[in-house]
Amino acid sequence: MNVKGLILAGIVSTTISCQSVKKEAPSFDNYPVREGTLTEMDYSPAETKFSLWSPFADEVKVLLYESGHEGSAYKTIPMKKEKDGTWKVAVQEDLNGKFYTFNVKMNGKWLGDTPGIMAKAVGVNGKRAAVLDLDTTDPEGWAEDVRPALNSFADIVVYEMHHRDFSIDSVSGITNKGKFLALTEEGTKSVLGDKTGIDHLKELGVNHVHILPSYDYASVDESKLENNQYNWGYDPVNYNVPDGSYSTDPYNPSVRIKEFKQMVQALHKAGIRVVLDVVYNHTFDIVNSNFEKTVPGYFYRFNPEGKYADASGCGNETASDRAMMRKYMIESVLHWVNEYHIDGFRFDLMGIHDIETMNAIRAELNKIDPTIFVYGEGWAAGAPQMPAEELAMKANAHKMPGIAVFSDEMRDGIRGPWNNDKEGAFLIGKPGNEMSIMYGLVGCIPHPQIINDSVNYSKEAWAAQPTQMISYVSCHDDMCLADRIKHTLPEGASMEERVALHKLAETFVFTSQGVPFIFTGDEVMRDKKGVHNSYNSPDEINTVDWKQKNTYREVFDYIKDLIAMRKAHPAFRMGDADMVRKHMEFLPVEGSNLIAFILKDRANGDSWNNIVVAFNSRKEPAKVSVPKGNYTIVCKDGKINPKGMGRVNGTEVVVPAQSALIMHQ
Repeated sequence: MNVKGLILAGIVSTTISCQSVKKEAPSFDNYPVREGTLTEMDYSPAETKFSLWSPFADEVKVLLYESGHEGSAYKTIPMKKEKDGTWKVAVQEDLNGKFYTFNVKMNGKWLGDTPGIMAKAVGVNGKRAAVLDLDTTDPEGWAEDVRPALNSFADIVVYEMHHRDFSIDSVSGITNKGKFLALTEEGTKSVLGDKTGIDHLKELGVNHVHILPSYDYASVDESKLENNQYNWGYDPVNYNVPDGSYSTDPYNPSVRIKEFKQMVQALHKAGIRVVLDVVYNHTFDIVNSNFEKTVPGYFYRFNPEGKYADASGCGNETASDRAMMRKYMIESVLHWVNEYHIDGFRFDLMGIHDIETMNAIRAELNKIDPTIFVYGEGWAAGAPQMPAEELAMKANAHKMPGIAVFSDEMRDGIRGPWNNDKEGAFLIGKPGNEMSIMYGLVGCIPHPQIINDSVNYSKEAWAAQPTQMISYVSCHDDMCLADRIKHTLPEGASMEERVALHKLAETFVFTSQGVPFIFTGDEVMRDKKGVHNSYNSPDEINTVDWKQKNTYREVFDYIKDLIAMRKAHPAFRMGDADMVRKHMEFLPVEGSNLIAFILKDRANGDSWNNIVVAFNSRKEPAKVSVPKGNYTIVCKDGKINPKGMGRVNGTEVVVPAQSALIMHQ
């Protein structure tokens, strides 16, 4: 998450509510933990059971409504407190299709209506929860839906997308533009005849789609979708319900759920797993949050002055280390896996969460399917209110087996620092970034040839396995790669040069031993008109222009072929640190802006014996010494052909300017 994209309303609400509320109990650690699950509504035709955990409430009531957005409650029912701090009541009538809220009285004051913290179906804008049998939302064949096979995290190729960006373009050929259903449409083509939508993903060859926040978020008014509102969605309201703005009918609680499931089902059918971007580290605001209206103060951390802490940069930070917040996060993740068949999770600002919680989530997912992928941002926007050694920061990745972290070392070594859009690095010929890139190429693991003192940001290896490193050069909260290259090159640089460097950058990503990650549209030279933080920019900034697939077909084909080569040759995805150290060796080079390595001795059982990969960002060709032998060139001059593009014999090879060379014996 880019902290520049703060939601002003959230900040205001937070500011006026910054007061300590720790008086309900001596310590939050003493709050009772709810037994069983956190389910708040359990429906059957005979009765609906309501429950809410609020251990120090004076009173709790449930209110029933005919509508999800208008009219007053037609019935108000008091709830009874039980020993673990849970309030319960059963309504013995068929409430299917009705809506409900809870209201908690604390210290003589009613806190206001809330759908609860665990609502799984809501009306428009998520203000009221819905009584709904979730089984009725299953699309045809849902019981037979299974996640595509995955042998190893090393086999993953991640494609990050936003629902609206991917399909809203007027020439996309997609009917359900900006909706979950956009990813269910087959056979879509642009006006120029190129594949779009789900067929584009299949053509590209990715096997994981990372979708920006798709739960119910605050910043888009679902009742005014005709206004073409836009937001990335990093402002959570209801964590366990799909957002209505991406459905065809946000007023009908079942529609968003069914359409989300249809999307997952279609992607699975296409051989693509689905990763959900989750934002448990903060809420849109505090005073109006469902957490605060249920158990004031408990779900948030406080600073030493007794005010709400703000490591998220968005006005608050949640307390993952508290028993019920940890329980909440685990149950929420499991809900998305069990109800929606989600295959992975990307944790926004994961560094705010504690290691124990993240490992507990990993352990619970392992019980279901150990191939469910978990990764996140190994940092926070500010200093969280916990010791650094206890947090899920990048430096502690080795303490979190099976959880991956983004590598900003290689990213910035390739294209330039995150905090200066105009400053380039290796791509534009700036020396001194080679070791940071080499660090990323091995997967951020300990390697005898990596001199950590020369690596930016991290002076020691943080990954125990290469599959704990996410390899990337751009993502949503940054410039697109095309924009970044344009802004760091001298004014007037040719498009030919920009294309060449674009291909070079992506070659690093897909030959790294980490898990490759590509941002939507980078495969077609997408740009955002130079906008870095486009969290609420209009469609004309964020939309993928599908005509560019035709214009930059050579870029698409190159990246497609890179992915295919990685899939075909296990040497590029060894997935084991010891194997990487044994088979991956950097070759000596003279001067800067030149990197070369060899994957030797049929690494990971590859059909190619020795593979040489060289990267040259200089404006002139460069010579690299290689082990003596006969080599077949498969990548040169911005083109890839696995069948061969010529042969080299001897101990030296010439790497063309501003490009990568790959050859094998």
